[in-house]
Amino acid sequence: MSRAQLALRVGDLESSIAFYSKLLGVEPAKLRPGYANFAVAEPPLKLVLIEGEAGQDTAIDHLGVEVESTEQVDAATERLAALGLFTETEQDTTCCYARQDKVWVHGPGREAWEVYVVKADSAIFGAEAEDAPCCTTAAAET
Repeated sequence: MSRAQLALRVGDLESSIAFYSKLLGVEPAKLRPGYANFAVAEPPLKLVLIEGEAGQDTAIDHLGVEVESTEQVDAATERLAALGLFTETEQDTTCCYARQDKVWVHGPGREAWEVYVVKADSAIFGAEAEDAPCCTTAAAET
């Protein structure tokens, strides 16, 4: 099973959690400081909410496709590179409170896309410390 991912940077995390719980008909699958995600079965969607600056309008942080295995990430990396897209891989990285393998590509409007697998849960948001940046490839390119 794979599913699309939409990661939003929101100015009011609590209100956003309440709104998307109602809209999607599910409660968050994961709640951490400054972060929530929803695992929606139908349609297959992972909605990620990342706390931004207070009062800011909601904006797309990055997009993605969650897959089931590192082998699927590797296959996507090979396929995308063979099509001439610049790819950047991250192996065994911590991002969004999860240990992941991933590959990044960017669309023509510089929108960041990741194909990734969650390997394990993590107590920290980013790579080094609880407040370390996450999705740095997405942020650096957009």
